[in-house]
Amino acid sequence: MQIPGSVKNLYTLRLALLAGVLIPVVLVVALAGSWSLRLLEDQVNQRMQQDIELIAHAIRLPLSHALERDRIGSINQALNSAFTIDVVYGAYVYDENGEEVARSGRRAARVATDQAASLAASGDQLGEFSQAGNEEIFSYFVPLTDAGGRINGLLQLTRRGSDFSNYIAMVRATAWFALAGLCLILALIVIGGHHYALGRPLRRMLGGIKQIRSKDSQARLAIEGPAEVRNISGSINNMLDRIESSEKLATIGRLSAGIAHELGSPLAALDGKAQQALRETDRESRTGRCLTQIRAQAQRMEVIIRQLLDYGRDNPLQRVSLEISQLVEQATDHALAAAPSTIDSLCDAQPTIKVEGKPQRVRVDAMRFDQALSNLVGNALHACQSQIRISWDVVDTSGSQSTRIMIEDDGDGISEDELPNLFDPFFTTKPVGQGTGLGLAVAHAAVADHGGHISVTRSERLGGACFTIHLPAPAPQA
Repeated sequence: MQIPGSVKNLYTLRLALLAGVLIPVVLVVALAGSWSLRLLEDQVNQRMQQDIELIAHAIRLPLSHALERDRIGSINQALNSAFTIDVVYGAYVYDENGEEVARSGRRAARVATDQAASLAASGDQLGEFSQAGNEEIFSYFVPLTDAGGRINGLLQLTRRGSDFSNYIAMVRATAWFALAGLCLILALIVIGGHHYALGRPLRRMLGGIKQIRSKDSQARLAIEGPAEVRNISGSINNMLDRIESSEKLATIGRLSAGIAHELGSPLAALDGKAQQALRETDRESRTGRCLTQIRAQAQRMEVIIRQLLDYGRDNPLQRVSLEISQLVEQATDHALAAAPSTIDSLCDAQPTIKVEGKPQRVRVDAMRFDQALSNLVGNALHACQSQIRISWDVVDTSGSQSTRIMIEDDGDGISEDELPNLFDPFFTTKPVGQGTGLGLAVAHAAVADHGGHISVTRSERLGGACFTIHLPAPAPQA
């Protein structure tokens, strides 16, 4: 069943805190309070019984002597002394046969003769609750003994049961009132804590989001409040920065593609005219060398334009199943053919390119993926000292398989300062005139179009950079 939107709006963070934190705490406090209150009631009950026991033991000895000497006046005096403490309801003295000798207080609480005789004969002290008319009575029985230790009577002290119930009810009401006050204090603490610790920074965050929704592209959220709120605000700001950066990059891509198309025709005409003039000129003459340099720079500009077109391209992929070894071989040939002079100037000898990997096919757009591989291999050719290693395998990532292609070199590697901007357009670590800053950006965009990504680490085997292409899943074997 779908919950109405009005009900969803009522479920706020404050209500969630009250329901998820305060209510469980209140339940725990209530259970603990109930258990503690039960223990307290038992202790109060025992304490009120002990009061009667203490009075009984206090008058037991004078009653025993008075009963032994048959002094009724002393017996009544001892019984009356028990009433000086306002807890005794009735006091009774029986002889050894259970006959009443003296009493003070309500007669309705006395016990039968045979029962009194039985209690006196047992010699045990006993406390029990009984019903006297419509009133509950607590009675405490203490045997009386003569000088020789022989039982010669029985003392019965009584107390109203209502004294117990009323006092326990008062204790219970006080305890529950204290628990209710504690729960109220906890509620105020939770609400106040939410207001000051979460409510204010969240309201500021919502205000910032409303400002962003009002088309203020430069607005950002304030980084304040608890760590979690600061992390959320920082993540939103990073997301906005990335969106703004992506929009700028998309604009750059469209602009680059337009410029490339506009420059392509005049550049081709310039190269053609220079080639035509070079046929009619001595290549070793000053004019011939200038024409050669013009053609070299025109060809360099052609490479830049082609990379701009590749970066700004937004065509749907034409995926086909291809063998990785075939893609690597083709990309290596293209990279070697594209920069032979650079390799000769950077390396003492042709670098060794080692290729490793079992037969494995992937479904990719042949042209786009070749651009990515060619640019990464070309980057390794520029960075290496003497060795390049290209390998691939299938790995398990988060419970699913993916294809991994690694291009490693034995160069100086990538510094920590260069990593954040490595795949940005027009960012290059090469000297002026040797790089356009588009090769890695084109490779990154091509791999991303295939649903994969590129990571950069230090090569454990060669010591230089290790560019790793991760594709979502391998294609089934042919």
